[in-house]
Amino acid sequence: MIKTGNPIISIYTEMTPNPETMKFVANKLLYPGKHIDFPDEASAKPSPLAAELFSFPFIRGVFIMANFITLTKTSETDWNDIIPTIKAFLKEYLEDNRPVVNEDEIVDKPVAGNEVSADDTDVVKRIKELLENYVKPAVEMDGGAIQFKDYEDGTVTLMLQGSCSGCPSSMITLKAGIEGMMKRMIPEVKEVVAEAE
Repeated sequence: MIKTGNPIISIYTEMTPNPETMKFVANKLLYPGKHIDFPDEASAKPSPLAAELFSFPFIRGVFIMANFITLTKTSETDWNDIIPTIKAFLKEYLEDNRPVVNEDEIVDKPVAGNEVSADDTDVVKRIKELLENYVKPAVEMDGGAIQFKDYEDGTVTLMLQGSCSGCPSSMITLKAGIEGMMKRMIPEVKEVVAEAE
C-alpha cells in the first residue's frame, strides 16, 4: 500500500571501527544538534525508538545523533543476518513519523560537553575548541561522540559514546590520536583518559 503525505525514508549502513557497532544513516534528521546514548534497555525510556530497538534480542546499545543511529549488537550475532530487518524496521518507524526522543522524559539532561562556557579556564577553552573542531567531526563519522568531562592537573577526562564506547581501537585513538594532538597543541595537557560508563 502506498502511503501519502509522509516522505520516503531511505536508510543505509556504514561500518564503524568497532565490529560490534553499525551506523544506520537516514535521509531525515532524527535528533538535530544533539546526541543521546542508551547503553542498555533500562536507560531507553525517553526514546520510544530506542525502546523498540531494544525489543530485538540482539541489540545491546542505541546511540542517536543528527541523522543516524549507531547500534551495538551482541557478539554472537552476525551483522549480515540482521541488517535487513533493522533497516526495514527503521524505514517503517520513521515513515510513520513516530517519536524518536521525548525531551521531557530525559532525566539526566545532556552535559554541556564541548561548548565553551564563561567560567572555563583558558586551558579548558582550548581543549574544548580542539575537541569541537578536530576530534568531534572524525568521531561522528565513525558513529560515535566524544564529550569533555573534566580537566585536572594536566589530565583531560573524556566520555566516549556510541561506536566509541567499548571499541577495541578507541584506546589507540584516544592515546595515539587525541592525546598526542592535545599534548602538541596544548602543552599543559599531560594525559587524556576515558571515563568508564
